[in-house]
Amino acid sequence: MIDHLVYAGPDLEAAAKSAESIIGVRSVEGGRHVGFGTANRLIGLGPSTYLEIIGPDPSQPAPAFERPFGIDALEAPRLVAWAVAVDDIEAARKLVEFAGIGPPVEMTRRTPTGDLLRWRLTPPVPGSMPFLIDWLDTPHPAGQLEQVAKLVDLRIEDTDPGEVRKVVRALNVNVSTRKAWEPRIAATIDLPDRRVVLW
Repeated sequence: MIDHLVYAGPDLEAAAKSAESIIGVRSVEGGRHVGFGTANRLIGLGPSTYLEIIGPDPSQPAPAFERPFGIDALEAPRLVAWAVAVDDIEAARKLVEFAGIGPPVEMTRRTPTGDLLRWRLTPPVPGSMPFLIDWLDTPHPAGQLEQVAKLVDLRIEDTDPGEVRKVVRALNVNVSTRKAWEPRIAATIDLPDRRVVLW
């Protein structure tokens, strides 16, 4: 199932305002990714799904390597990645290894209340392929978020949607795919009074 969407930008606060203006829901502070030079804010999209808004963390020194999700090259905020929740990340990765999805790494971050979150994920690959995430013994972050918005459709556009289709079939994930000039992600989100699309 879809775990979360990644909305990244060159400035975290500007990215948060952009997402909030489209969705109409305030984001909440997530935490800092120490050593990666990033921090995030979150918006709930369902009981087990959320939007991660990520950007540079001005309180950290710039890392010696590029920040994840191509953040350093972005000129404006946009959807850049999506994650699929799995219970056994090693077994799931073997199903999609053909798509260049690499071995998982473990990460942590502290919430604003001091709780330690721990998870394993496969490094995101460029384009529109998902990455995999296993929250281990950590309660899912969406459980702490206001449930006003709901993700109802995710469309993955790619120059070669056939490869994406193979991956989503292997993982049994319900998304739509379409051929396009460049990889793009479109999320259709329902609110109590309207429907919006976040790119």
